[in-house]
Amino acid sequence: MILFTSLLALALLADWTQFRGPNANPVGTDARLPDDWSKTKNVEWSAAIPGRGWSSPIVTGGKVFITTATTDGKSKPPQMGTDYSNDYVAELMKQGLSQQEVMKRVNERDIEMPDEVNLHYFLYCMKLETGAVIWKQEFYAGKPPGGRHRKNSFTSETPITDGELVYVYVGNLGLFAFDLNGKQVWTTKLEANQIYLDFGTGGSAALHGNRLVVVSDNEKHQYIAAFDKKTGKQLWKTDRDLKDPKMTAMRSAWSTPFIWTNKVRTEIVTVGRGTR
Repeated sequence: MILFTSLLALALLADWTQFRGPNANPVGTDARLPDDWSKTKNVEWSAAIPGRGWSSPIVTGGKVFITTATTDGKSKPPQMGTDYSNDYVAELMKQGLSQQEVMKRVNERDIEMPDEVNLHYFLYCMKLETGAVIWKQEFYAGKPPGGRHRKNSFTSETPITDGELVYVYVGNLGLFAFDLNGKQVWTTKLEANQIYLDFGTGGSAALHGNRLVVVSDNEKHQYIAAFDKKTGKQLWKTDRDLKDPKMTAMRSAWSTPFIWTNKVRTEIVTVGRGTR
């Protein structure tokens, strides 16, 4: 994984504390922000980070935080471009293969199962000005809690920070809190539930006051839960039954909750599969 950053862009913004920025709406208001960039254009520095992670970087106090997972031995390479498993399924079906054989070949090509890899999950802290690594912490090692599609990673959820601690959420694995010097403050293990076709997880956490909020939509048990950001203790959990009558086998989703404070109340806004 290679992290590119524009120092101009980041320096002109307030701390980028969560997925899609401080207000969770991917908007930067400074007129001097670059309109476009590439691997060389408007790039201040780049840094190669071992492993893979589709999580976004966050920034606080002149530090960049990013997650990644490395594997012992080989891992299935990322699937690039606009080629999807459905295209491969259609190609195999034209060959007259049975549905069982089609799924076997698709899984062999596109899905990486827990028994195929041993992982090391890391949180990296880097200098915003130079990209130099300040510290890295391994927060989990072993088999992943579920599989992943080649278009996904085992660390696709973006961390979140309140400027004092950095909170790492990995769906179906757990929550982990670190101070800005890399000390792990607490960890909360979460139940591993089946994701549709082992596509993997991806929804990030949200933060409001002392509450860290996550949405877990999977095939077994869909819920929204809040945790105390100081201790990791679960404060409440609300079950929700997401079932689309047209797709009875799929209840999984990959949404990030949005905390909306309005004149009436503070609400958690999220989406999910199914109809009412």
